[in-house]
Amino acid sequence: MRAVRGPTAAAPRRSFPVTKQVKQLDRVVIRFAGDSGDGMQLTGDRFTSETATFGNDLSTLPNFPAEIRAPAGTLPGVSSFQLHFADHDILTPGDAPTVLVAMNPAALKANIRDLPRGAEIIVNTDEFSKRAMAKVGYPTSPLEDGSLDAYNVHAIPLTTLTVGALAEFEISKKDAERAKNMFALGLLSWLYHRPTEATVDFLRRKFAKLPVIAEANVAAFKAGWNFGETTDDFAVSYEVAPAKLPSGTYRNITGNLALSYGLVAAGQLAELPVYLGSYPITPASDILHELAKHKNFGVRTFQAEDEIAGIGAALGASFGGALGVTTTSGPGVALKSETIGLAVSLELPLLIVDVQRGGPSTGLPTKTEQSDLLQAMFGRNGEAPVPIVAPQTPSDCFAAAVEAARIALKYRTPVFLLSDGYLANGSEPWRLPETSELPDLRVAFATEPNQENADGTKEFWPYKRDPETLARPWAVPGTPGLEHRIGGIEKADGIGSISYDPANHDLMVRTRQAKVDGIAKDIDPLWVDDATGDAKVLVIGWGSTYGPIAAAVRRVRAAGGKVAQAHLRHLNPFPANTAEVLRSYDKVIVPEMNLGQLALLLRGRFLVDAMSYNQVRGLPFKSEELAHVIREVIESV
Repeated sequence: MRAVRGPTAAAPRRSFPVTKQVKQLDRVVIRFAGDSGDGMQLTGDRFTSETATFGNDLSTLPNFPAEIRAPAGTLPGVSSFQLHFADHDILTPGDAPTVLVAMNPAALKANIRDLPRGAEIIVNTDEFSKRAMAKVGYPTSPLEDGSLDAYNVHAIPLTTLTVGALAEFEISKKDAERAKNMFALGLLSWLYHRPTEATVDFLRRKFAKLPVIAEANVAAFKAGWNFGETTDDFAVSYEVAPAKLPSGTYRNITGNLALSYGLVAAGQLAELPVYLGSYPITPASDILHELAKHKNFGVRTFQAEDEIAGIGAALGASFGGALGVTTTSGPGVALKSETIGLAVSLELPLLIVDVQRGGPSTGLPTKTEQSDLLQAMFGRNGEAPVPIVAPQTPSDCFAAAVEAARIALKYRTPVFLLSDGYLANGSEPWRLPETSELPDLRVAFATEPNQENADGTKEFWPYKRDPETLARPWAVPGTPGLEHRIGGIEKADGIGSISYDPANHDLMVRTRQAKVDGIAKDIDPLWVDDATGDAKVLVIGWGSTYGPIAAAVRRVRAAGGKVAQAHLRHLNPFPANTAEVLRSYDKVIVPEMNLGQLALLLRGRFLVDAMSYNQVRGLPFKSEELAHVIREVIESV
């Protein structure tokens, strides 16, 4: 083997060595795993970026502890990043990794149960000391006791090789050891023929203020690449051809970033300033961080002292004529509930972005769940209906954000946008839309009195409604002659004065509900993917279950099974044809990452026998698991 030393280490000059066999693969699932301080998220992110540049379709699943720095070398401290890339359209990050990079014993033990027989394991032998193995319950070394005989193990002293490659740099041994993730990234980049130039540029930008550290990381990356080329441990490298995707300009994008761009786009399409009132909370904080960068697009961000202040400021901005947005997760929604009810009463546009995580209470802050649906539907006092929109993939978060803004602005209502941790942190290729594909969201503000009295005088009635949408006029404060009262006490229909009249309250409650119900006429009907047209089983889901469900349906169909699939973007109101769709099938399966919340709503609303299939493990479904359930139901019909 040959370790490359010093800042003058030569860059790779070709994508693979001519002396080694190259095997073609159609897909690969890689998982990088190590301590939360080992840089596994950065390593996975860089490998993902290069894979996107190469043109593969991809899907990722970051998985990390909730603690800022969990105890080193322990199972709770393991951080991992899984990437599935292929030469064809894929839908999930993969059920199981075919390659595991384990930086220490804890990473190996935490992930070994997920590996299929024959999987490749690249393990950092330098970390397998007796103390480190004892810490996670290994009485003997798994590298020597035969327990890994079912796998192809590549035992490599990654730390030692990295330190050796950086011997000529004037940096501490600790800083040299930290670069071992870049050595591993270089090795994997060689093994799967990933481009390298962008990673080199990235490292130099990231550590621009520390040029020695920057060049050390570049050297470690190149050393890993050259180790793969020269060592006898890897006789084969692999190629995964670019995927054939629809034409267009693509970039890799996470759900939180796509959602942020969707909010920026919504402001531009509406010709309104976007105001974000938010309090940091995992996994929604990245939206606040991203929107803070876009003041040039009229975006203003306010990091409040708490959740209540955040939504209060956002609602105030909506009253002032901006597109008000607040971002949070489940615990924050509970705190915001009173102000959401106020927005319902005021009938002002407001976006509530709930990036769901495991609960209850603090729960599993860095894991995913779909357990806030009923909270979004009913979690307020009084009759307070709120439309609900849910994206289905990371890139779809862009379109879902634009759609939620459209509904909020057109119907003058708060709208829930239900993302989750899997979508927020996961990534996939996104085709940038053409501006002609985006909707016109411009709103006509009230500019003059809208009610003529019997004596010929005119005045402004803040609750005089559009006959089609039932939306009330939106009057910007300070507009002459349009002064009106706002607040949480019930208002009189039309005129908007405070009213305690029972009949008026009944009318206002029913009108607000009718306004939300009427949105069903303004959304696409529920589309059903029924390949043969005669399936008797329907699988219906919402949110991030789309990928696992669609992948499972593909598996069942490939084996000759007949099954239909439908996916709900609009959860309140449901599409107008939902009842017709559900009643067209003998069996309806509803997979959810909760204990059956959508199934409960479908049963109650449409009186169908929806079969709930659930998990609340903090992780997305595996497609083979769902395929097994679908097969069993098909056989029972």
